[in-house]
Amino acid sequence: MFLAGWNDGSSGPLIPRMQKVYHVGFLIVSLTFVLSCVGFISGAMMNVHWTDKVGFGRMIVLGALLQVVAYSIQAPAPPFPLFVLSFTFSGFGLAVQNAQTNAYVASLRHNSELYMGMLHASYGTSLSHFRLNFCNSKHSGAGALSAPLLATQFAQMQHWSFHYLVSLGLALSNVLVLTLTFRGRTQDECLGLIGEAAGETNPSDHSNFRQILSHKSVHILAFFTLVYVGVEVTIGGWITTYIIDVRGGGPSAGYISSGFFGGIMVGRLALLWLNKKIGEQRVLYLYAVLAIGLEFVVWFVPSLIGGAVAVSLIGVLLGPIYPIVMNHTGRVIPRWLLSGSIGWIAGFGQAGSAILPFLTGAIASKTGIKALQPLLISMMALFPILWALVPISPRRID
Repeated sequence: MFLAGWNDGSSGPLIPRMQKVYHVGFLIVSLTFVLSCVGFISGAMMNVHWTDKVGFGRMIVLGALLQVVAYSIQAPAPPFPLFVLSFTFSGFGLAVQNAQTNAYVASLRHNSELYMGMLHASYGTSLSHFRLNFCNSKHSGAGALSAPLLATQFAQMQHWSFHYLVSLGLALSNVLVLTLTFRGRTQDECLGLIGEAAGETNPSDHSNFRQILSHKSVHILAFFTLVYVGVEVTIGGWITTYIIDVRGGGPSAGYISSGFFGGIMVGRLALLWLNKKIGEQRVLYLYAVLAIGLEFVVWFVPSLIGGAVAVSLIGVLLGPIYPIVMNHTGRVIPRWLLSGSIGWIAGFGQAGSAILPFLTGAIASKTGIKALQPLLISMMALFPILWALVPISPRRID
């Protein structure tokens, strides 16, 4: 999850440099998001089909290896067609790893809400800061805050693509850690080693894949996640360009992206008590309304500092939403379908990190990046509508 955050957090500060180096506009540079989308959807489909056959431990390492392939291609700044194609491997690998990690944590019977919040906090903060102030754990960290800090520096250097050498080093470490930790075991074997009960078996004669596709909750949650992840990555990916072009910010505007992802980390940890007090089902509506209000502040208040603060607070409010969705999935989906269902939901959701940023780039190529805020607000308005459609209790599958 650290590497997932690192990958998403790198895009924003590097997009202006990609445009300059490859002499491309908003629409063409947004092809990086399109090819990521192809990878995400392909990874999600493969995960549903192959998880039971290949097993948790092998699948998650396969996803990590594809990240290594992607960064190896990107580091030397190859011709633009090859550079764009590499994002397919990255999207594929992230979809597989995202699905496996979420399914694993959602399968925990004890304190899964807490662990889900910690898991996704690792997506959004800096490794050293998280260690020092929160849990002093060697397994913690967060890529989406630290990545923009480094990417902003590389974006101003001659060898800007060497940022991906750092990404490659992290990806190789990821492969090593996942291999040594899980050793190719199935999810049930891993759960058994930590004293957790194995998952339930399928009581039906129908295949897991068929049952997943027939479950209404899976499709609603998948679409909700697509919109949420799309909004999150669109803000992180395009807010730097917006601040530079619309608010007159300088090269250091990339740090605002760090503030946003740092806010996500803070929200996923600091608001755990509020989630419990109000209830995860109801508190999501509160977060959505407040985030929309702050987005209006970014849009209409012509203040560079005020916009930066508002963007960070939006991150705080959006942060708890993804873990809440994953926790709810664990409650409404039968346990024997949980791994495949979360794989589809998370993988389909990751496609949003490609679709919405690309849509933003396509619109910006015609109207300018000022279109970012109305697009984000319209997408955020879907949060409470879609959430109201999600079933509260599980449906029996015959």
